Amino acid sequence: MQIPPEGPEPQAYNLNNELAKERTRAAADRTLMAWIRTSLSLIGFGFSIPTIVRTLEATRAGEHLNPHHFTNAVGLSFISVGIFAAAAALKEHRRTLKRLRNDRFTYESSNIAETVAIALLLVGLLSFVGVLIKALNF
Repeated sequence: MQIPPEGPEPQAYNLNNELAKERTRAAADRTLMAWIRTSLSLIGFGFSIPTIVRTLEATRAGEHLNPHHFTNAVGLSFISVGIFAAAAALKEHRRTLKRLRNDRFTYESSNIAETVAIALLLVGLLSFVGVLIKALNF
């Protein structure tokens, strides 16, 4: 009498499964690259907003505006959202690659895009309110 081996039976090699995993890994790489581009754009906006305001302050328009602290806060907010997006995308990418190494790969959705969209919405709303308050004080 033979004793059956413990654990799940090894599955036969299936070329279709392996190719599907490779396509999924390539898609995960493309998604990570898209998030990197998005993050760099957000960080670039964060640096450029205070620079534009400093340029305005050096002109006659700067005599009526004093948005230095506000624009620095908005710029730092964009930079923070960009850094968060890059970190979250990298974490999600690593998680996807780890799941792909498993023979029983299952799809799990991610909400990084929703989280970044909400953060950008908050930054945009705060910026709008700040500009509106500044405009009404004239």
